[in-house]
Amino acid sequence: MEKIILLGNGGREAVIAEYVSKGYSLYSIMPYKNPSIAKYVEASNGKFIIGDPFNKEVVKKIIQEENIENCIISSDNLLQDGLIDLARDLGLKTFGPTSKGSKIEWSKTYALSIVEKFAPEMIIKNQNITDIETLRKVIDNYEDDSFVVKPEGLTGGKGVKVGGIHFKGKEEGFEYAKSCLETSGNVIIQDKVEGREFTVTGLTDGKNLVITPTTFDYPYRFDEDKGPGTGGMGCLGFENGLLPFLTEEDIEICSKLMKETIEYVNKDSLEFNGVIYGGFFKCKDGIKFIEFNARFGDPESLNILNAIETPFTELFENIQKQTLSKENCKFKKVNTFTVYVVSPNYAISSSKEPCKFRLNREEIEKHGVKIYFASSKQIEGNNYESVGNSRLFAAVYTSSSMEEAKEKVYKALEGNVDEILNYRRDIGNMYVH
Repeated sequence: MEKIILLGNGGREAVIAEYVSKGYSLYSIMPYKNPSIAKYVEASNGKFIIGDPFNKEVVKKIIQEENIENCIISSDNLLQDGLIDLARDLGLKTFGPTSKGSKIEWSKTYALSIVEKFAPEMIIKNQNITDIETLRKVIDNYEDDSFVVKPEGLTGGKGVKVGGIHFKGKEEGFEYAKSCLETSGNVIIQDKVEGREFTVTGLTDGKNLVITPTTFDYPYRFDEDKGPGTGGMGCLGFENGLLPFLTEEDIEICSKLMKETIEYVNKDSLEFNGVIYGGFFKCKDGIKFIEFNARFGDPESLNILNAIETPFTELFENIQKQTLSKENCKFKKVNTFTVYVVSPNYAISSSKEPCKFRLNREEIEKHGVKIYFASSKQIEGNNYESVGNSRLFAAVYTSSSMEEAKEKVYKALEGNVDEILNYRRDIGNMYVH
Protein backbone atom coordinates (compact mmCIF):
# COMPACT_ATOMS: atom_id res chain seq x y z
CA MET A 1 0.00 0.00 0.00
CA GLU A 2 1.37 3.44 -0.95
CA LYS A 3 1.94 6.05 1.71
CA ILE A 4 0.40 9.53 1.78
CA ILE A 5 1.05 12.47 4.09
CA LEU A 6 -1.77 14.80 5.13
CA LEU A 7 -0.89 18.17 6.67
CA GLY A 8 -3.39 20.21 8.69
CA ASN A 9 -5.62 19.04 11.51
CA GLY A 10 -9.10 20.62 11.46
CA GLY A 11 -12.47 19.03 10.74
CA ARG A 12 -11.75 19.29 7.02
CA GLU A 13 -8.58 17.24 7.45
CA ALA A 14 -10.45 14.75 9.66
CA VAL A 15 -12.88 13.85 6.86
CA ILE A 16 -10.07 13.82 4.27
CA ALA A 17 -8.18 11.43 6.57
CA GLU A 18 -11.15 9.05 6.64
CA TYR A 19 -11.43 8.74 2.87
CA VAL A 20 -7.69 8.78 2.15
CA SER A 21 -7.03 6.08 4.78
CA LYS A 22 -9.27 3.63 2.91
CA GLY A 23 -6.68 3.30 0.14
CA TYR A 24 -3.39 4.61 1.51
CA SER A 25 -1.21 4.20 4.55
CA LEU A 26 -1.80 7.62 6.14
CA TYR A 27 0.89 9.81 7.74
CA SER A 28 0.29 13.10 9.53
CA ILE A 29 2.06 15.90 11.36
CA MET A 30 -0.23 17.58 13.89
CA PRO A 31 0.41 20.32 16.47
CA TYR A 32 -1.83 18.30 18.83
CA LYS A 33 -3.46 14.88 18.62
CA ASN A 34 -6.71 15.26 16.69
CA PRO A 35 -8.70 12.15 17.80
CA SER A 36 -10.29 11.62 14.36
CA ILE A 37 -7.10 11.92 12.32
CA ALA A 38 -5.19 9.74 14.79
CA LYS A 39 -7.89 7.05 14.51
CA TYR A 40 -7.66 6.94 10.71
CA VAL A 41 -3.86 6.99 10.75
CA GLU A 42 -3.77 4.01 13.09
CA ALA A 43 -6.44 2.12 11.10
CA SER A 44 -4.33 2.49 7.94
CA ASN A 45 -1.11 1.29 9.63
CA GLY A 46 0.36 4.75 9.15
CA LYS A 47 2.06 7.06 11.60
CA PHE A 48 1.54 10.51 13.08
CA ILE A 49 3.87 12.79 14.96
CA ILE A 50 3.06 15.78 17.13
CA GLY A 51 4.93 18.67 15.58
CA ASP A 52 4.65 21.80 13.49
CA PRO A 53 3.34 21.10 9.95
CA PHE A 54 4.72 24.50 8.86
CA ASN A 55 8.25 23.42 9.76
CA LYS A 56 9.64 22.37 6.40
CA GLU A 57 12.60 20.53 7.91
CA VAL A 58 10.26 18.40 10.04
CA VAL A 59 8.04 17.68 7.01
CA LYS A 60 11.04 16.85 4.83
CA LYS A 61 12.46 14.52 7.47
CA ILE A 62 9.33 12.40 7.89
CA ILE A 63 8.79 12.20 4.10
CA GLN A 64 12.35 10.96 3.54
CA GLU A 65 12.58 8.67 6.58
CA GLU A 66 9.23 6.99 5.86
CA ASN A 67 9.62 6.92 2.05
CA ILE A 68 6.27 8.65 1.51
CA GLU A 69 5.17 8.85 -2.13
CA ASN A 70 2.09 11.14 -2.00
CA CYS A 71 0.97 14.36 -0.33
CA ILE A 72 -2.41 16.03 0.18
CA ILE A 73 -2.91 19.50 1.65
CA SER A 74 -6.19 21.42 1.92
CA SER A 75 -5.25 24.16 4.41
CA ASP A 76 -5.03 27.74 3.15
CA ASN A 77 -2.02 28.80 5.23
CA LEU A 78 -0.04 25.64 4.51
CA LEU A 79 -0.66 26.07 0.78
CA GLN A 80 0.37 29.73 0.87
CA ASP A 81 3.53 28.76 2.74
CA GLY A 82 4.55 26.40 -0.07
CA LEU A 83 4.27 22.96 1.55
CA ILE A 84 3.03 21.49 -1.74
CA ASP A 85 6.10 23.05 -3.41
CA LEU A 86 8.29 21.22 -0.88
CA ALA A 87 6.54 17.89 -1.49
CA ARG A 88 6.93 18.30 -5.25
CA ASP A 89 10.61 19.13 -4.87
CA LEU A 90 10.99 15.84 -2.98
CA GLY A 91 9.37 13.96 -5.87
CA LEU A 92 5.94 13.30 -4.33
CA LYS A 93 2.68 13.14 -6.24
CA THR A 94 0.54 15.94 -4.84
CA PHE A 95 -3.07 17.06 -4.36
CA GLY A 96 -3.25 20.82 -3.83
CA PRO A 97 -1.83 23.95 -5.48
CA THR A 98 1.63 25.42 -5.10
CA SER A 99 2.01 28.70 -3.26
CA LYS A 100 1.83 30.49 -6.61
CA GLY A 101 -1.29 28.54 -7.57
CA SER A 102 -3.04 29.25 -4.27
CA LYS A 103 -2.60 32.99 -4.82
CA ILE A 104 -6.20 33.02 -6.09
CA GLU A 105 -7.14 32.65 -2.41
CA TRP A 106 -4.46 34.58 -0.52
CA SER A 107 -4.66 37.63 -2.79
CA LYS A 108 -8.18 38.92 -3.37
CA THR A 109 -6.92 41.56 -5.79
CA TYR A 110 -5.26 38.84 -7.90
CA ALA A 111 -8.49 36.81 -7.97
CA LEU A 112 -10.50 39.88 -8.98
CA SER A 113 -8.03 40.64 -11.78
CA ILE A 114 -8.61 37.15 -13.22
CA VAL A 115 -12.40 37.46 -13.04
CA GLU A 116 -12.13 40.88 -14.70
CA LYS A 117 -10.45 39.15 -17.67
CA PHE A 118 -12.95 36.33 -18.14
CA ALA A 119 -16.26 37.47 -16.64
CA PRO A 120 -16.31 41.24 -15.98
CA GLU A 121 -20.11 41.12 -15.69
CA MET A 122 -19.69 39.02 -12.51
CA ILE A 123 -17.62 41.68 -10.72
CA ILE A 124 -19.28 43.64 -7.92
CA LYS A 125 -18.16 47.29 -7.95
CA ASN A 126 -15.10 47.56 -5.70
CA GLN A 127 -11.97 49.57 -5.01
CA ASN A 128 -8.57 48.34 -3.89
CA ILE A 129 -7.26 50.97 -1.48
CA THR A 130 -3.66 51.47 -0.39
CA ASP A 131 -3.74 54.72 1.61
CA ILE A 132 -5.83 56.20 4.42
CA GLU A 133 -6.86 59.35 2.52
CA THR A 134 -8.40 57.35 -0.33
CA LEU A 135 -10.10 55.06 2.19
CA ARG A 136 -11.69 58.07 3.87
CA LYS A 137 -12.95 59.48 0.55
CA VAL A 138 -14.34 56.14 -0.67
CA ILE A 139 -16.27 55.45 2.52
CA ASP A 140 -17.53 59.05 2.70
CA ASN A 141 -19.07 58.56 -0.75
CA TYR A 142 -21.47 55.96 0.68
CA GLU A 143 -24.72 57.30 2.11
CA ASP A 144 -24.73 54.70 4.85
CA ASP A 145 -22.98 51.42 5.78
CA SER A 146 -24.05 49.66 2.55
CA PHE A 147 -20.52 48.45 1.78
CA VAL A 148 -18.34 45.43 2.45
CA VAL A 149 -14.78 45.46 3.84
CA LYS A 150 -12.47 42.74 2.54
CA PRO A 151 -8.93 42.19 3.84
CA GLU A 152 -6.44 41.33 1.10
CA GLY A 153 -5.06 38.15 2.67
CA LEU A 154 -6.20 34.99 4.46
CA THR A 155 -8.56 35.35 7.40
CA GLY A 156 -9.95 31.84 7.88
CA GLY A 157 -13.36 32.82 6.52
CA LYS A 158 -13.88 35.42 9.24
CA GLY A 159 -12.27 38.60 7.86
CA VAL A 160 -14.93 39.88 5.44
CA LYS A 161 -17.29 42.29 7.21
CA VAL A 162 -20.64 43.37 5.79
CA GLY A 163 -22.18 46.74 6.65
CA GLY A 164 -25.37 46.55 8.70
CA ILE A 165 -24.50 43.00 9.80
CA HIS A 166 -20.91 42.91 11.08
CA PHE A 167 -20.53 46.63 11.62
CA LYS A 168 -23.06 49.41 12.17
CA GLY A 169 -22.54 52.79 10.55
CA LYS A 170 -19.85 54.19 8.27
CA GLU A 171 -17.42 55.06 11.06
CA GLU A 172 -17.33 51.54 12.46
CA GLY A 173 -16.75 50.26 8.93
CA PHE A 174 -14.00 52.82 8.40
CA GLU A 175 -12.20 51.78 11.59
CA TYR A 176 -12.26 48.11 10.58
CA ALA A 177 -11.08 48.91 7.06
CA LYS A 178 -8.31 51.07 8.51
CA SER A 179 -7.09 48.15 10.66
CA CYS A 180 -7.00 45.91 7.56
CA LEU A 181 -5.07 48.57 5.65
CA GLU A 182 -2.53 48.90 8.47
CA THR A 183 -2.09 45.11 8.59
CA SER A 184 -1.45 44.35 4.93
CA GLY A 185 -1.02 47.66 3.11
CA ASN A 186 -4.28 47.44 1.20
CA VAL A 187 -7.98 46.76 1.70
CA ILE A 188 -10.91 46.23 -0.66
CA ILE A 189 -14.14 48.21 -0.27
CA GLN A 190 -16.98 46.65 -2.22
CA ASP A 191 -20.62 47.57 -2.79
CA LYS A 192 -23.13 45.59 -0.77
CA VAL A 193 -25.48 43.67 -3.05
CA GLU A 194 -28.77 41.86 -2.53
CA GLY A 195 -28.70 38.19 -3.44
CA ARG A 196 -28.42 34.59 -2.29
CA GLU A 197 -24.91 33.52 -1.36
CA PHE A 198 -23.70 30.07 -2.42
CA THR A 199 -20.49 28.17 -3.09
CA VAL A 200 -19.46 25.88 -5.93
CA THR A 201 -16.70 23.35 -5.34
CA GLY A 202 -14.73 21.72 -8.12
CA LEU A 203 -12.11 18.97 -8.22
CA THR A 204 -9.42 19.57 -10.83
CA ASP A 205 -6.38 17.84 -12.27
CA GLY A 206 -5.13 21.18 -13.59
CA LYS A 207 -6.86 20.69 -16.93
CA ASN A 208 -10.26 19.09 -16.31
CA LEU A 209 -12.85 20.19 -13.74
CA VAL A 210 -15.57 18.13 -12.05
CA ILE A 211 -18.18 20.00 -10.01
CA THR A 212 -19.15 18.36 -6.71
CA PRO A 213 -22.65 18.47 -5.17
CA THR A 214 -23.44 22.07 -4.21
CA THR A 215 -23.68 22.84 -0.49
CA PHE A 216 -25.32 25.53 1.64
CA ASP A 217 -23.36 26.86 4.61
CA TYR A 218 -24.73 28.50 7.78
CA PRO A 219 -21.94 30.96 8.63
CA TYR A 220 -23.56 32.97 11.43
CA ARG A 221 -22.92 32.06 15.04
CA PHE A 222 -26.50 31.98 16.36
CA ASP A 223 -29.91 30.73 15.27
CA GLU A 224 -31.82 32.79 12.68
CA ASP A 225 -28.49 33.88 11.15
CA LYS A 226 -27.70 36.24 14.01
CA GLY A 227 -24.37 37.12 15.58
CA PRO A 228 -20.88 37.29 14.09
CA GLY A 229 -19.70 35.38 11.06
CA THR A 230 -17.82 32.12 11.67
CA GLY A 231 -15.99 29.46 9.71
CA GLY A 232 -19.38 27.73 9.41
CA MET A 233 -21.85 26.37 11.99
CA GLY A 234 -23.44 23.78 9.71
CA CYS A 235 -23.99 22.73 6.13
CA LEU A 236 -26.55 21.05 3.87
CA GLY A 237 -26.22 19.14 0.61
CA PHE A 238 -29.23 17.92 -1.38
CA GLU A 239 -29.49 14.63 -3.29
CA ASN A 240 -29.92 16.37 -6.67
CA GLY A 241 -26.60 18.17 -6.16
CA LEU A 242 -28.27 21.60 -6.38
CA LEU A 243 -29.84 24.11 -4.01
CA PRO A 244 -33.54 25.08 -4.29
CA PHE A 245 -32.73 28.56 -5.64
CA LEU A 246 -30.11 27.42 -8.18
CA THR A 247 -30.39 26.01 -11.70
CA GLU A 248 -27.97 23.88 -13.71
CA GLU A 249 -27.32 26.98 -15.82
CA ASP A 250 -26.24 28.93 -12.71
CA ILE A 251 -23.73 26.21 -11.85
CA GLU A 252 -22.48 26.12 -15.43
CA ILE A 253 -21.77 29.89 -15.35
CA CYS A 254 -19.69 29.44 -12.20
CA SER A 255 -18.01 26.30 -13.53
CA LYS A 256 -16.95 28.09 -16.73
CA LEU A 257 -15.26 30.86 -14.74
CA MET A 258 -13.54 28.35 -12.44
CA LYS A 259 -12.23 26.33 -15.42
CA GLU A 260 -10.94 29.48 -17.13
CA THR A 261 -9.25 30.49 -13.88
CA ILE A 262 -7.48 27.12 -13.58
CA GLU A 263 -6.33 27.31 -17.19
CA TYR A 264 -5.02 30.83 -16.62
CA VAL A 265 -3.15 29.92 -13.43
CA ASN A 266 -1.64 26.88 -15.15
CA LYS A 267 -0.82 28.60 -18.45
CA ASP A 268 2.96 28.46 -17.94
CA SER A 269 3.32 25.46 -15.64
CA LEU A 270 1.13 23.18 -13.52
CA GLU A 271 0.63 25.26 -10.37
CA PHE A 272 -2.88 24.15 -9.48
CA ASN A 273 -4.63 20.84 -8.94
CA GLY A 274 -6.88 19.59 -6.14
CA VAL A 275 -9.83 21.77 -5.16
CA ILE A 276 -11.06 25.14 -6.39
CA TYR A 277 -14.00 26.55 -4.52
CA GLY A 278 -15.82 29.70 -5.59
CA GLY A 279 -18.14 31.92 -3.58
CA PHE A 280 -20.94 33.62 -5.51
CA PHE A 281 -24.15 35.64 -5.16
CA LYS A 282 -27.26 34.95 -7.20
CA CYS A 283 -28.72 38.41 -7.83
CA LYS A 284 -31.58 39.75 -9.93
CA ASP A 285 -29.09 40.86 -12.58
CA GLY A 286 -27.18 37.56 -12.67
CA ILE A 287 -24.44 35.66 -10.84
CA LYS A 288 -21.84 37.79 -9.04
CA PHE A 289 -18.39 36.70 -7.89
CA ILE A 290 -17.33 36.87 -4.23
CA GLU A 291 -14.05 34.95 -3.85
CA PHE A 292 -12.00 31.88 -4.71
CA ASN A 293 -10.59 29.34 -2.28
CA ALA A 294 -7.79 26.98 -3.28
CA ARG A 295 -8.88 24.09 -1.05
CA PHE A 296 -11.94 22.38 0.41
CA GLY A 297 -14.24 24.50 2.54
CA ASP A 298 -15.01 23.55 6.11
CA PRO A 299 -17.78 22.43 6.76
CA GLU A 300 -18.48 21.94 3.01
CA SER A 301 -15.84 19.19 2.76
CA LEU A 302 -17.69 17.13 5.37
CA ASN A 303 -20.78 17.05 3.17
CA ILE A 304 -18.97 16.60 -0.14
CA LEU A 305 -16.67 13.75 0.89
CA ASN A 306 -19.49 11.93 2.64
CA ALA A 307 -21.28 11.93 -0.72
CA ILE A 308 -18.33 10.74 -2.81
CA GLU A 309 -18.73 7.33 -4.47
CA THR A 310 -15.39 6.98 -6.26
CA PRO A 311 -12.57 5.61 -4.06
CA PHE A 312 -10.07 8.35 -3.20
CA THR A 313 -7.20 6.31 -4.64
CA GLU A 314 -8.88 6.44 -8.07
CA LEU A 315 -9.60 10.15 -7.73
CA PHE A 316 -6.00 10.87 -6.75
CA GLU A 317 -4.60 8.74 -9.58
CA ASN A 318 -6.78 10.42 -12.21
CA ILE A 319 -5.70 13.83 -10.93
CA GLN A 320 -2.06 12.79 -11.34
CA LYS A 321 -2.68 11.48 -14.88
CA GLN A 322 -4.89 14.49 -15.78
CA THR A 323 -7.70 12.15 -16.78
CA LEU A 324 -10.33 13.40 -14.32
CA SER A 325 -13.92 13.28 -15.60
CA LYS A 326 -17.54 12.89 -14.45
CA GLU A 327 -17.25 9.22 -15.39
CA ASN A 328 -14.37 8.52 -12.97
CA CYS A 329 -15.37 10.99 -10.22
CA LYS A 330 -18.87 10.12 -9.08
CA PHE A 331 -21.08 11.14 -6.17
CA LYS A 332 -23.96 9.37 -4.48
CA LYS A 333 -27.44 10.91 -4.70
CA VAL A 334 -27.84 11.56 -0.97
CA ASN A 335 -28.78 14.37 1.37
CA THR A 336 -25.95 15.40 3.70
CA PHE A 337 -26.39 17.23 6.99
CA THR A 338 -23.64 18.72 9.19
CA VAL A 339 -23.75 20.54 12.53
CA TYR A 340 -20.66 22.04 14.19
CA VAL A 341 -20.41 22.10 17.99
CA VAL A 342 -18.41 24.96 19.50
CA SER A 343 -17.26 26.39 22.83
CA PRO A 344 -19.31 29.21 24.41
CA ASN A 345 -16.65 31.80 23.46
CA TYR A 346 -16.31 30.78 19.81
CA ALA A 347 -16.35 33.84 17.48
CA ILE A 348 -17.31 36.03 20.44
CA SER A 349 -14.09 36.23 22.46
CA SER A 350 -10.47 35.98 21.38
CA SER A 351 -9.63 34.05 24.54
CA LYS A 352 -7.77 30.79 23.94
CA GLU A 353 -8.38 29.53 27.46
CA PRO A 354 -9.05 25.78 27.10
CA CYS A 355 -12.67 24.69 27.36
CA LYS A 356 -12.98 21.33 29.11
CA PHE A 357 -16.03 19.33 28.07
CA ARG A 358 -17.59 15.88 28.06
CA LEU A 359 -18.77 14.10 24.93
CA ASN A 360 -20.45 10.71 24.73
CA ARG A 361 -19.01 9.84 21.34
CA GLU A 362 -20.06 6.17 21.39
CA GLU A 363 -23.73 7.04 21.99
CA ILE A 364 -23.70 9.55 19.14
CA GLU A 365 -22.15 7.02 16.78
CA LYS A 366 -24.81 4.44 17.74
CA HIS A 367 -27.28 6.70 15.88
CA GLY A 368 -25.17 6.29 12.74
CA VAL A 369 -23.92 9.88 13.10
CA LYS A 370 -20.24 10.47 12.36
CA ILE A 371 -18.08 12.70 14.58
CA TYR A 372 -15.16 14.63 13.10
CA PHE A 373 -12.92 16.41 15.58
CA ALA A 374 -11.44 19.83 14.79
CA SER A 375 -9.90 21.98 17.55
CA SER A 376 -10.22 19.35 20.29
CA LYS A 377 -8.04 16.80 21.98
CA GLN A 378 -9.03 13.86 24.16
CA ILE A 379 -7.93 14.00 27.79
CA GLU A 380 -9.28 10.66 28.97
CA GLY A 381 -12.41 8.64 28.20
CA ASN A 382 -15.29 11.03 27.45
CA ASN A 383 -13.31 14.05 28.64
CA TYR A 384 -11.97 16.47 26.00
CA GLU A 385 -10.41 19.90 25.84
CA SER A 386 -10.48 22.66 23.24
CA VAL A 387 -7.30 23.78 21.48
CA GLY A 388 -7.23 27.46 20.50
CA ASN A 389 -10.60 29.10 19.94
CA SER A 390 -11.96 27.45 16.80
CA ARG A 391 -14.76 24.90 16.32
CA LEU A 392 -14.62 21.71 18.41
CA PHE A 393 -16.19 18.93 16.35
CA ALA A 394 -18.81 18.25 13.68
CA ALA A 395 -21.67 15.75 13.54
CA VAL A 396 -22.57 14.42 10.09
CA TYR A 397 -25.30 12.17 8.69
CA THR A 398 -26.29 11.17 5.14
CA SER A 399 -29.72 9.97 4.09
CA SER A 400 -32.20 9.72 1.21
CA SER A 401 -34.35 12.11 3.30
CA MET A 402 -33.14 15.54 4.47
CA GLU A 403 -35.66 15.49 7.32
CA GLU A 404 -34.31 12.14 8.53
CA ALA A 405 -30.71 13.39 8.33
CA LYS A 406 -31.58 16.47 10.36
CA GLU A 407 -33.56 14.48 12.94
CA LYS A 408 -30.76 11.91 13.34
CA VAL A 409 -28.05 14.51 14.01
CA TYR A 410 -30.05 16.55 16.52
CA LYS A 411 -31.35 13.47 18.31
CA ALA A 412 -27.81 12.06 18.56
CA LEU A 413 -26.45 15.31 20.00
CA GLU A 414 -29.24 15.71 22.55
CA GLY A 415 -28.06 14.56 25.96
CA ASN A 416 -24.69 13.37 24.63
CA VAL A 417 -22.98 16.75 24.38
CA ASP A 418 -21.89 18.76 27.42
CA GLU A 419 -24.42 21.49 28.25
CA ILE A 420 -21.71 24.15 28.29
CA LEU A 421 -21.18 23.69 24.54
CA ASN A 422 -23.13 25.48 21.81
CA TYR A 423 -24.52 24.55 18.42
CA ARG A 424 -27.15 26.01 16.16
CA ARG A 425 -30.46 24.23 16.48
CA ASP A 426 -31.99 25.61 13.29
CA ILE A 427 -29.72 24.13 10.60
CA GLY A 428 -32.08 23.03 7.86
CA ASN A 429 -35.06 25.01 9.20
CA MET A 430 -34.51 27.80 6.69
CA TYR A 431 -34.64 25.71 3.59
CA VAL A 432 -32.81 28.15 1.32
CA HIS A 433 -35.88 28.58 -0.95
